[in-house]
Amino acid sequence: MTSTARLVAGIFELKCAVQQYAWGKKGSESVVARLKAAADPDFVIDEQTPYAELWMGTHPNGPSIVSIPGYPSVPLSQWIKEHPEQLGTEMNSYFKGNLPFLFKVLSVKTALSIQAHPNKVLAEILHATLPDLYKDDNHKPEMAIALTKFTALCGFRPIKEVAHFLQSVDEFREAVGEKSVKLITASHSMDMPLHREAMKHAFKSLMERSTEVITRTLNLLVTRVKKLKDEGADISHYAGDILLKLNSEFPGDRGCFAIYFLNIVELEPGEAMFLEDNLPHAYLSGDCMECMACSDNVVRAGLTVKYIDVHTLCEMLDYTGRPVSRTKFCGIESLSSNTHVTIFNPPVPEFGVTKFEIPKGTKDYRFQSYEGASICIIISGEGQAASEALSTPMKLKTGTVFFVAADVNLHISVTGGENLILFRAYPGTF
Repeated sequence: MTSTARLVAGIFELKCAVQQYAWGKKGSESVVARLKAAADPDFVIDEQTPYAELWMGTHPNGPSIVSIPGYPSVPLSQWIKEHPEQLGTEMNSYFKGNLPFLFKVLSVKTALSIQAHPNKVLAEILHATLPDLYKDDNHKPEMAIALTKFTALCGFRPIKEVAHFLQSVDEFREAVGEKSVKLITASHSMDMPLHREAMKHAFKSLMERSTEVITRTLNLLVTRVKKLKDEGADISHYAGDILLKLNSEFPGDRGCFAIYFLNIVELEPGEAMFLEDNLPHAYLSGDCMECMACSDNVVRAGLTVKYIDVHTLCEMLDYTGRPVSRTKFCGIESLSSNTHVTIFNPPVPEFGVTKFEIPKGTKDYRFQSYEGASICIIISGEGQAASEALSTPMKLKTGTVFFVAADVNLHISVTGGENLILFRAYPGTF
């Protein structure tokens, strides 16, 4: 095999874009910044700059660049267009020659907006009617896998929990309105469709309430919770710590009341949650891996200075109440040749993710070939990757991101003094 043929066979490094959104962790506190700096000697961390996301994929808002020594740097999308066989036959056919997923690392300091992602049909409508606001015509199911302790809001609470907060938090009850309180209370003994209607009415009422009422009631609640905390009282029944965090970041924002509608989810490292279409959520703090369909569509209605589309969000949401345990997405864990492998395969065709923890001293761990292309990132550790697709082994270190074409085998050895942790994103089952 010639050198060119080996290169075209498809294993190479990617240079990836960093997004400096205001909600990101600043400087070296950010896992995103540390990973980028570890892999790119030209990247210098500014301790005053937020580093929110590392993007791995072909999305035009942050395309990855193919990096092959001695060859011109080109966007990954161009490389795939010139070498479509690297996606794999089925992937090419099903996804029309496009990489279907976008892989990310996130470092969250302040809360992201209360949001949801439209399904495919609604995404096409929004893009056609408001292309400046909704720039993609694709849906955006996504999955977050915690790297550090990760806190988020996700999905509506069971209706009994919402009713409890309406009864015990006077300011929340006033912000929502008595009619919604009566509907929620009356729906306890009724079936699920009526639960959803009651939840929709109450949430929409909060989102449409006058700014004067929201500001007054939220200020009263925050003042009371602060006083209780200063006195050493337990404020957990108010979800007080998160209430105070959100109000400090977005003072007076109606989204602060959403903690009484939505589940508060706390993920430990390695735990995950899957966010299907139309599911309300907001990331609050922590670092995670994230994988999603290749889209940047977001409909927002709180905790943001960006465009808010209350009507669209309230009409599209899934108002099914579910316990917090059902928001967590458990991976399938196994030990293979002493390597700890966790597989996260959500029920969508665009993506799945596998986490590998390969013990130090491992001489040859074989990665099976996939029928579709994949993207890998080293989170920690050092090693080498060898393959028939490489003329010489590729050095791996913390922050290295690389592309693996369809039907390519890969052998990894661990050369450093710690375990090597790698995440691999790939197309799901379709």
